[in-house]
Amino acid sequence: MKEHKLPDVLNEEEVVRIFNAVSNLKHRTMLMLAYASGLRVSEVVSLKVEDFDIDRNMIHIRGAKGKKDRYTLLPVSLKETLHRYWKEYNLRKSGWLFPGAKPNYHLAARSIQHVFERSVRQAGITKPVSMHTLRHSFATHLLEHGTDLRYIQELLGHESSKTTEIYTHVSKQIIGKIKSPLDFIVKEINSGKNLEKTILIE
Repeated sequence: MKEHKLPDVLNEEEVVRIFNAVSNLKHRTMLMLAYASGLRVSEVVSLKVEDFDIDRNMIHIRGAKGKKDRYTLLPVSLKETLHRYWKEYNLRKSGWLFPGAKPNYHLAARSIQHVFERSVRQAGITKPVSMHTLRHSFATHLLEHGTDLRYIQELLGHESSKTTEIYTHVSKQIIGKIKSPLDFIVKEINSGKNLEKTILIE
């Protein structure tokens, strides 16, 4: 039988702590972009400057998983950071957004993963998380803020809605609204009221 494991998800406060633990502009831009746009680490390193549609607030993800293209969000709140990074690193109007050490090569995915792992440690987060957790957190937080699951599916590039529906199982917006039976009686317990009921057994 195939195992169905739920993804670990960072809450919004933990995401902020991770970003604040990064002082290097390039590293911070990479992590913020992964979370802000719901990108896989392979998609982050493969981004080119010309993939950004600044006016329409969109990013063109080319040849993603399954060799499929898609569009995802370019948050307005990230534009200033991206522009500052672009200027500071003397990037051109085309080419890799995160160039590697070798000419004509982009940054290695493992490099970003190392940055993330170090930032998580510095932020004091002990959950078993990885770079992909930022993508899971992006989807979960969108759902919690009221975004329709169909749009999240498009942004993530999921072929099946069943794949995206996993986030309904980890969303605090859905699970968090359900009250435990204890919540209904805890006030009475704390006030010392007698909750005993007569149970008839036939």
